[in-house]
Amino acid sequence: MSSSLAEQIDRILPQTQCTKCGYPDCSSYAVAIANKEASYNQCPPGGAEGIARIAQLIQQPIIALNPQHGVERPLRVALIDEQHCIGCTLCIQACPVDAIMGANKHMHTVIPELCTGCDLCLDPCPVDCITMEDVDRSSSPATGWAAWSTTQADSAKQRYLSRKQRLIREKQENQARLLAKAQEKLKLVEAELSQTQAELDEKDRKKRIIADAIRKAALKKTQ
Repeated sequence: MSSSLAEQIDRILPQTQCTKCGYPDCSSYAVAIANKEASYNQCPPGGAEGIARIAQLIQQPIIALNPQHGVERPLRVALIDEQHCIGCTLCIQACPVDAIMGANKHMHTVIPELCTGCDLCLDPCPVDCITMEDVDRSSSPATGWAAWSTTQADSAKQRYLSRKQRLIREKQENQARLLAKAQEKLKLVEAELSQTQAELDEKDRKKRIIADAIRKAALKKTQ
């Protein structure tokens, strides 16, 4: 696999991170195309123009979009019915580019100019208060990808990468907090006074449980 080829393909893809291609993100799909593990006609947001550009790059014939992965359509953005939003944050967690603002038990809202139209926020919503609306980009100088420009694609990719890094950092911080709590709990158990054999056995049982939790937390912290 040529990493440079994968990078070139990735630059062609619209960076919606919608997973419709069957891969977790645009970069993974680009690698799969470069490795000849996936066809270059599996990206509905990129549509016919995207297929043509990739075909030219890899010197293959232009083929139709595979309908198993969806259909090409105008750019859409998510719209939240704020009157019915219950503030569950599930859509925020699902958005791959941090285009939704809100807090737990507070109304959420979509930032239209940041939304890639991936529609990954639809299924998690427990009250079905999110719809996808076509965007009027008739005044936009962008062409192709239903007026989704290269600049917008680059921006979406950077937000996606930043989000991935933030989630990794938050996971590591949470694991560190859990490890610290377990270590503190172990100190408290070790300080317990035990006189009878039953109390000693119970103390050993607690220590084994906490030690196992510490071992698991330490292992996750290094992953």
